Amino acid sequence: MKIFLDSANLQELEYCLKRGILRGITTNPSIISKEPKTDFFKHIQKMADLCKSHRQNLPLSVEIFTPHPHEMFAQAQEVLQKVDYENINIKIPIGWGELEVIHQLAKEKIPVNCTCLFNEAQCMLAANAGAKYVSIFMGRLKDIGADPLPTITNVRKMLDAIQSPAEIIVGSIRHPRDISDAQIAGAHIVTASMKFFETMAGHPQTSKSVQGFLDDFKHWMSTASN
Repeated sequence: MKIFLDSANLQELEYCLKRGILRGITTNPSIISKEPKTDFFKHIQKMADLCKSHRQNLPLSVEIFTPHPHEMFAQAQEVLQKVDYENINIKIPIGWGELEVIHQLAKEKIPVNCTCLFNEAQCMLAANAGAKYVSIFMGRLKDIGADPLPTITNVRKMLDAIQSPAEIIVGSIRHPRDISDAQIAGAHIVTASMKFFETMAGHPQTSKSVQGFLDDFKHWMSTASN
């Protein structure tokens, strides 16, 4: 399963790039609003430049910030024109009018990440319209008492059945366990904050084992020197 970073923080992005764990990056207006106030396009360019400086041409999903479908295609074009990066993906939320935008972008060979998806029907519409990614919000489904895992499994089965190239991104991660659960359920990709990856890298038994190795070697060295 591929791991994407769900962040617009430059420091977090660089930390993850240095470790080589990422296969993509996702952003949204809420995430970007947490960063210091600056020009939107310049901030996205800085993210792209970090990827280039680390020689990692990762897909970078940039979400459109107009609620009007008739303005979305033009805004997507503006992002592509103002950000010098060959692997920009445009995030479009699901909706009846938005499906037309997704189809227009797909016809122009512009990769689309269709976001804010909560059920199988939405995912299939997005995939059929030409979306490269269908993004299911796991945590927000849990918030309303729903179980997101059957939805992920069902969507994966349907995509495989029609041999769709669309990939499932699972986002809105609330716990490290969500990541492995999403993988088992059939997600191609999980996008999450860096804090979850840090947690995943550690385990009490790892720390205990490593310390045991070092203690044993230290004892052996002190004995050998005597």
